[in-house]
Amino acid sequence: MEIEDLKGKIEVIQHLGDADDAAVQKKMKEMKDELAEKEENLGSLEELSQTLITKERQSNDELQEARKELIQGFVDILGARTIIGIKRMGEIDPKAFQKACKQKFSLEEAQVQASTLCSLWQENLKNPEWHPFKIIEGGGNAKPEEIINEDDEKLQKLKELGDEIYEAVVTALKELNEYNPSGRYAIPEIWNFKEGRKATLKEAIAYAVNNINKLKRKRVGGQGL
Repeated sequence: MEIEDLKGKIEVIQHLGDADDAAVQKKMKEMKDELAEKEENLGSLEELSQTLITKERQSNDELQEARKELIQGFVDILGARTIIGIKRMGEIDPKAFQKACKQKFSLEEAQVQASTLCSLWQENLKNPEWHPFKIIEGGGNAKPEEIINEDDEKLQKLKELGDEIYEAVVTALKELNEYNPSGRYAIPEIWNFKEGRKATLKEAIAYAVNNINKLKRKRVGGQGL
């Protein structure tokens, strides 16, 4: 903006000023020198900005690769029943189905019914043609938001199975839409089960190292016995 303002002032002086006037010439030179300096500074800032953007992208790529390696290398250590573990984003939690079916069927029959229903809805999630979301336009400069379309026919039928089952399926549906909307299959993620959120790399590494040290101490203790 400052550069454009300076250019405008120079053009005005060139059109309205006396080119032979020494004071005008001096002022023009000062303004042109200032303009050249600002353009040079702008060029340096743009170059620095591009360098920082490139480094940020590289860092993000490295972090994503680190998360993938951590998931692959520590699956056995970071189990599903630990504070920090591996959560399959987009996979329906079967507990809601098991709880609902136990209220309607015998224990043996409940297990079969729960497994069947959970598998059925997991298959529904994999169907790319089923996308029960709607776009809500944000006000002002806010970005449009994609939310669950509760009027969807399948979701209406799902509600008949109970609130817990509905929430379990909708949660998995939202996760798929965030993590893998095109592939529609579950994606492993490092998860903080205690706080119900994605774990940071620092948390996961610290937890994994702590577990490795515990295993080492147990082995050493066992050998001592």
